[in-house]
Amino acid sequence: MKRQFSYSRTFAVVLARDLKIAFKNKGDIFNPLLFFIIVITLFPLGIGPDLNTLAKIAAGIIWVAAVLSAMLSLERLFKADFDDGSLEQMLLSPQPLTLIIFAKVFAHWLITGLPVILLSPLLALLLNLPDNAYGALMLTLLLGTPILSLVGAIGVALTVALKKGGVLLSLLILPLYIPVLIFSTSAINAASLNMAYDGHLAIISALLATSLTLAPIAIGASLRVSTN
Repeated sequence: MKRQFSYSRTFAVVLARDLKIAFKNKGDIFNPLLFFIIVITLFPLGIGPDLNTLAKIAAGIIWVAAVLSAMLSLERLFKADFDDGSLEQMLLSPQPLTLIIFAKVFAHWLITGLPVILLSPLLALLLNLPDNAYGALMLTLLLGTPILSLVGAIGVALTVALKKGGVLLSLLILPLYIPVLIFSTSAINAASLNMAYDGHLAIISALLATSLTLAPIAIGASLRVSTN
């Protein structure tokens, strides 16, 4: 019972610490969100006001913007901890490393993924997304954005010791985001055509379950390699 309490307290302490740091550095919260908004609002200006064209590509625009905004904030996930030595203390902590990683990734999702989910329905109005596709949009973002944080954290852990690892980080994780991007946009497009999209959601759910299981282990191993 004490150990369970200790684990939950460790998770809460790490989560609260990362959220507190993020709220002190407002750019960590607002920069990815503003980027997401700007990317989506630029498409109607660049493509034109044709509502049918915008409706056809709305799902892809929203999801590409979500992927890019997630990547914009990923590099800072472990970088500050590496620079001030906190990361080494986490690696040497008696608490499970996977628990600490879960807390940090969850904090990243709360800061970047959750605002994207909440804003997406409003921005989808600009793209003339069909009314019957909003449910699929919310479900795919709810299932898919945690995958972006978990998979992205693997790339961050591998490049945390590099001074200019942003380009390498993009090359590492962008190919891994493609399955989520494909099945999420396909689900939204299927919903807009009144077709079943349960199979798409099942695949995204399987990707999420796999990420929740394997990503923390891969992140921990990558951090140990990068800090040695």
